[in-house]
Amino acid sequence: MGTLPLACPRDPSQQGPPGDLGSTMASARKPVVEVRRSERRRRTVSAYRDGERVVVLIPDQFSRAEEREWVDRMLERLAARDQRARRSDAELSIRAARLAQRYLPGHAAAARPASVRWVSNQNGRWGSCTPADRSIRISDRIMDMPDWVIDYVLLHELAHLVVPSHSPEFWALVARYPKAERARGYLEGVCAASGQAIHED
Repeated sequence: MGTLPLACPRDPSQQGPPGDLGSTMASARKPVVEVRRSERRRRTVSAYRDGERVVVLIPDQFSRAEEREWVDRMLERLAARDQRARRSDAELSIRAARLAQRYLPGHAAAARPASVRWVSNQNGRWGSCTPADRSIRISDRIMDMPDWVIDYVLLHELAHLVVPSHSPEFWALVARYPKAERARGYLEGVCAASGQAIHED
């Protein structure tokens, strides 16, 4: 089974540029925002979409500076939630197929997984592959990481369908991905920042 270490993702503000086979959500023009102040609210802030608008509910005593800060913060949270919702298992399967076609063209049959899905129970791993049933599981903790890191994790697991072990042949396949070393460095940095030991099974 191919595995990669698992840790908490780095702050999104430190994430790098989009990857080869897909880009992170482009910074879109800010939506129309309606701020509603409430005397009943003391500390909590909430936001929701109402058609094309975003409604932000804040305590009445907030200053204008606090209002601006919280509007920006809630817009970021809504955008991140929307992005996570778009990262479906189907999208992941399409991404895997494109990666296999581009970087493992000589192993078309072998590098075709039976299933690729996001999971929330990967304890200690970024992703895993079971060659016996040709299934690949990717930790949902990397959903908010740059696409080029997600692509690396996916290609790592796809390569295990061709070569189950971490042999030189396996690493030669992974090295076909041009950002492999950069992605591994990113993941190692996440592990180091979280204080977890770095290893690859």
